[in-house]
Amino acid sequence: MKSYYIYFYRNGLTPSETQDKYIGHTDVELSEEGVKQIEEMVELYRFPKVDAVFSSPLKRCKKTAELIFPDNEIIEIHDLIEYNFGSFEGKTAADLKENEVFSRWLAGEQGSQPPFGESNEQFVKRICSCFEKIVEGLMKTGTTKAAIVTHGGIIASLLTAYGIPEAPMHEWIMPNACGYEIRITPSLWMRGQKFEVIAEVPYEES
Repeated sequence: MKSYYIYFYRNGLTPSETQDKYIGHTDVELSEEGVKQIEEMVELYRFPKVDAVFSSPLKRCKKTAELIFPDNEIIEIHDLIEYNFGSFEGKTAADLKENEVFSRWLAGEQGSQPPFGESNEQFVKRICSCFEKIVEGLMKTGTTKAAIVTHGGIIASLLTAYGIPEAPMHEWIMPNACGYEIRITPSLWMRGQKFEVIAEVPYEES
């Protein structure tokens, strides 16, 4: 039976990531360091070729996708966008330490959410629905190799939800412009909506 391979990549480095701010929907660019880092990685490592590239609509992901896959059309999918931090956007944990809503949200209290943002439950439902539609599309078209360029939290959440071996979310954290290769076999996916996490990407050149 045909297997489907998806390569998840986290967006490259942005200036905001060095300032410990909650940056979700704010459309920041890659930093100069982030662009240079990806260009060097493309020279030093092997990024598997794919037939389809899906990306968050935010610039930091689209640019990452363009640098890694210059020969592919980049297909933007809105629901691959980062977490909506609402009124926490652009602030640091230190800025919010006296905020009771922030404390409940940070503790993972069910139903808590940033004002004007989304709850953890809404976030997971959104990204899981989006991913399942991507998988359905790949299977319908017979597209066996695809890449998804999105945000680190989204990748870690999807691996936590569907990945084998099973692991807590913090164990799936990855460096910028890196990620994981997964294998979807239709029988396992249809039976239990699970996929195998089989490697980290990019690969070291042998």
